[in-house]
Amino acid sequence: MTNKKSIIKRIKTSERNRLRNKSYKTSYKNSIKKCLLLIKTHEGNEYAEIDQSLSFAYVRIDKLIQIGAIHKNNGARKKSYLNNQVYQLKNNK
Repeated sequence: MTNKKSIIKRIKTSERNRLRNKSYKTSYKNSIKKCLLLIKTHEGNEYAEIDQSLSFAYVRIDKLIQIGAIHKNNGARKKSYLNNQVYQLKNNK
């Protein structure tokens, strides 16, 4: 372990941020999984719940991009993938 105060503070700060980002990423992954599960198990012509879940996932992704927990291209890729899944569901049935 180092004796420099600035390095000790930096270690504490990065550990705090790592734990915070971990919880953010967990909630974001769960919202994506929920949206994909709704798409996979969908029956009928009612898309309100899927649209609401998609909107919630978008909000989570945008928030993580804003705070810097994920890269903006990664977020854009996830949003595009979810949007394509919903589009295919609505147009194939």
